[in-house]
Amino acid sequence: MSRGKPLFTVPIGTKGKVEVSSPADKVYVVAFGSPPDNRLVTDFCEAIALALDILETNYPHGVVITTSLIEKFYSNGLDLEHAMQPGFFANVLYKLWRRILIYPMPTIALINGHGFAGALMTAMMHDYRIMNPTKGYLCMNEVDLGVPLRPPMSSILRQKCSPTIYRALVLEGRRFKSVDALKENIIDGLGGLEEVLKFIEELKLTSKPDKGVVGELKREMWRETVDFLENDGREAELRDKASDRLAAEDAEREKRVEAWSAKAKSKL
Repeated sequence: MSRGKPLFTVPIGTKGKVEVSSPADKVYVVAFGSPPDNRLVTDFCEAIALALDILETNYPHGVVITTSLIEKFYSNGLDLEHAMQPGFFANVLYKLWRRILIYPMPTIALINGHGFAGALMTAMMHDYRIMNPTKGYLCMNEVDLGVPLRPPMSSILRQKCSPTIYRALVLEGRRFKSVDALKENIIDGLGGLEEVLKFIEELKLTSKPDKGVVGELKREMWRETVDFLENDGREAELRDKASDRLAAEDAEREKRVEAWSAKAKSKL
């Protein structure tokens, strides 16, 4: 199905783009393509944020759908090396996530292919998620990569998933096909753009921003995650303190084990 009337395009670096179109009155599709797999790097995040700014400023408020121009991937998540650049989390990724989470219009992630790790978290920042019924997996693979989750990452999953599914995603790295993701309420429906438009019509979503309170309602709904997104400096200090505490505990544990080993050896 066509994404509708073209509105504007925002470049992503030199090879990618965000195409914004309107398939129905006050319905906007933000379709991003940054080959090969829509990694969440700085220029990608900033291009999407700019597209959202343009929509909010220049167009009647309605509903925003995000999706991918790349058939296989909604997104393949973070580029871990790029993510280690100073300020990336607080000034780029968290800024985009906060923007989506409390955006003053209903938002829907149309997940057309794989959504791994940071991509799934990005989709979870949306109000709703509709997924391709025949392609793609959703998963959090940090446990397999040996990468810890930061507070906003855990928070959004904790707030939007059941405790059992939160555990399966985070501690097991379980992959969910679309049907299973729907069963566990990770997503809200199956289909493509046609099904998303029906979903919007059934819930009368285009009229929801009319009173101007959608963003504030979301901010209160997701207060915990918003707080983490806005206060990464505070969380960094807490992480440093926790690291120091764990190091001290490790040293003390080694002393206890050494003392026990020496005592056990003396009895042999």
